[in-house]
Amino acid sequence: MENPRIHIKYMVSLRCIMVVKEELNKLGIRYSSVNLGEVEIAEKITSSQKDALRINLKKIGLELLDDKKSILIDKIKNEIIKMIHQSESLPRINYSDFISEQLGYDYTYLSNIFSEVQGITIQQFIIFNKIEKVKEMLLYNEFNLTEISYQLDYSSVSHLSNQFKKVTGLTPSFYKYMKEMRKKNLNMD
Repeated sequence: MENPRIHIKYMVSLRCIMVVKEELNKLGIRYSSVNLGEVEIAEKITSSQKDALRINLKKIGLELLDDKKSILIDKIKNEIIKMIHQSESLPRINYSDFISEQLGYDYTYLSNIFSEVQGITIQQFIIFNKIEKVKEMLLYNEFNLTEISYQLDYSSVSHLSNQFKKVTGLTPSFYKYMKEMRKKNLNMD
C-alpha cells in the first residue's frame, strides 16, 4: 500500500521544505519524503497531530489542503513554479502537454478547474511567473535580453518586451534602470 500524502499550499521553495520538516519532527510525525506542496507520511497520523500541524503551518504562512480541487490547483502551480523558477531552461514542448504529462490529467480538465477557482487561466499564471523570472534575471545582471528571451522560450526579444510591458507597465530596460537608480540612491544614504 502506498503511503498517505498530505498537501500543503504556498510551499514554493527549499526553505519551505526545511520549515515543514522541522514542524513534522516537532510533532513526531514520521515522513518518507517532503517535496514542494506534498509530504509522504511514513505512518498514519492522528487527528490531533493533523490539527496541530494545520495550526503550526498557518502560523508560518502555509496551509494544509484537504479538498481535491485545491490540491490539484496547488499541484499545477507547483509544476509551473518548478518549470520556470527552478529549472535551467524551460521544456521545449508545449506547456499544456508538459503540465498534463506531469500531473496525469487532460489539460482541458486542468485548465477549466484552474480558471474556475483562480479566476485566471493557466497561461496567464505562466506569463506572470515568466515575467517574475525576467525581473529576477534583469536584477542579477547575468544575462542580456536576448539570452533571457531564449532561456524563457520567447519567440523573440520583442515578444518578451511586449509581454513584460503588458504585465508591468514598463519596458525591461526601464525596469532595470529604475532598480539600478533605487539601488544607487540606497547606497548614498
